[in-house]
Amino acid sequence: MGRKISSNLPIPPSPYSGEGWGEGRVQKEHVKKLRSNQTIEEKILWSKLRNRQVYGVKFRRQQPIGPYIVDFVSFEERIIIEIDGGYHNKESNRKNDHERTRWLEQEGYIVLRFWNKDIVEDIEGVFYAIHKAIPHPHSSSLPSSERENVA
Repeated sequence: MGRKISSNLPIPPSPYSGEGWGEGRVQKEHVKKLRSNQTIEEKILWSKLRNRQVYGVKFRRQQPIGPYIVDFVSFEERIIIEIDGGYHNKESNRKNDHERTRWLEQEGYIVLRFWNKDIVEDIEGVFYAIHKAIPHPHSSSLPSSERENVA
């Protein structure tokens, strides 16, 4: 028996197109698969985000939010981090990414997107962008030059 979809709602992407969605068991299985098949760039970033290593903020990986599974999220700070590879360069995928980002932002999240190359070649720049996105960073964790600017 097929799933009934209202004609006035957009059809989400296939769970096997790289971004993932689903309900119940299918979604849980897909999340588990994504976690066990992380890219090198995801492994690098996760090793730095896990265990509240970034400004004491808790991040989770491969989390379902609505019809999507996001790479990393801080529910506390409402920040989503997505890592994009060459797959995201295709026009159709850029359009899907734009709609996905728009939907997540409408849900109240800040969405940060980084290319794989950014993670490998400029991890400091990536963390600077994450730091800037955190609404209330702990001033003691800021570089000394930034602490002076926090009021």
